[in-house]
Amino acid sequence: MSGKEFRGLKGLKKQRRIQVVALATVALIGATALVGYAMRDGINFFRSPSQVMAEPPSAGETFRIGGLVVEGSIVRGEGTEVSFAVTDTGASVPVRYTGILPDLFAEGQGMVALGRMEGDTFVATEVLAKHDETYMPPEVASALKAQGVYVNPDAKPES
Repeated sequence: MSGKEFRGLKGLKKQRRIQVVALATVALIGATALVGYAMRDGINFFRSPSQVMAEPPSAGETFRIGGLVVEGSIVRGEGTEVSFAVTDTGASVPVRYTGILPDLFAEGQGMVALGRMEGDTFVATEVLAKHDETYMPPEVASALKAQGVYVNPDAKPES
């Protein structure tokens, strides 16, 4: 093998390496795009009632809302339809849900609902309630902390 042939072979290896790197980059970009496309409906952002009132979501946007169920706001309708209001003490948003509510759903308790706004009412497709008397969904707790009204249920009363 002469020196000229060896240099040609070396250039061919370098060209092949560049092609492999370029192909791997295109494959990675394609895979990322496919994952993003597949997850587009699976990503639901959380909003507190104050955030919903301050910046109303776009039409048809699915998101989660959470807070405390307003005392005296639960109204049972026909069949399994239920209306209630959810608050973070800064604002309240009326909620309408058709379905069976969780057993632990109650007035004054924390909840998170998935759905979308229809006019001024949040229409829920799913409602989740707290786990026990001390549990509060993390999103609800952080929203209440941001409002400055969060009370830790594990805190000892001052005497």
